[in-house]
Amino acid sequence: MQASPTLNSAPGAVAKPSAPSAPAPRRLVTDAPTRMFHGLFALSFLGAYLTADGEHFRLLHVTLGYTMAGLLVFRVLYGLFGPRQAGLGLLWRKLTGLPAWLRSVRSAPSLSAINWRQAQNLLMALAVFALLVMVVPLTLSGYGTYNDWGDVLGGDWLEEVHEFFGEAFLFVVLAHLALIAGLSLLRRKNQAAPMWNGRVDGPGPDLVQNNRVWLAALLLIAVLAYGAWEWQQSPNGLVSTQSLSGMATGGGEDRDRDDD
Repeated sequence: MQASPTLNSAPGAVAKPSAPSAPAPRRLVTDAPTRMFHGLFALSFLGAYLTADGEHFRLLHVTLGYTMAGLLVFRVLYGLFGPRQAGLGLLWRKLTGLPAWLRSVRSAPSLSAINWRQAQNLLMALAVFALLVMVVPLTLSGYGTYNDWGDVLGGDWLEEVHEFFGEAFLFVVLAHLALIAGLSLLRRKNQAAPMWNGRVDGPGPDLVQNNRVWLAALLLIAVLAYGAWEWQQSPNGLVSTQSLSGMATGGGEDRDRDDD
């Protein structure tokens, strides 16, 4: 006896829709407090650099600089007492591998025998380490400049030190961004994703077991509260309406003072 045709093989039968493909596996590798620190740190420096010149935004510039210092304190404490994947020990272990890598370069028979992937990771670690370390002289020199320490010690050297570290910080930031872009093209994978959504593509267990969204929210609230407190302490606010009106009129008030 001939078997009856199935529904799919029958003429005019409607094919069943195929099941949707499963999403590619992704792993959580960076927790929320680390990502919040990174974003606030970057925005604070960008704002401080853009408000560095002139007196119109001086208080805002100072507040953003102090915010960077406070964020550095948080990152150090979180790196020491936080979870393992956010620890500063991982960064330090990468840096301690630099002498061994340099020895391997000297003994390598050819350029192709050099571990270039380790070199890329070392450059990334060096950039991050430099950014964290340079916050200290940058904010200290800024604090001294704001409180006129240079006048007591003589000369404008402290202000020049502050400007030097500001430009050096910008250079390392740009090098850091260029390195991320270059590695993303070379490895064909977005290297900035872990600091954006905390995840990387690929199978495997999550490195972050507790995302600690509550701590990231507290960090954001603390930064906003500090900015609001500084605004309240200033008689004219961080950006006074008088300064903004003076900028809008092309500095007419400054010209009037010069005429006087």
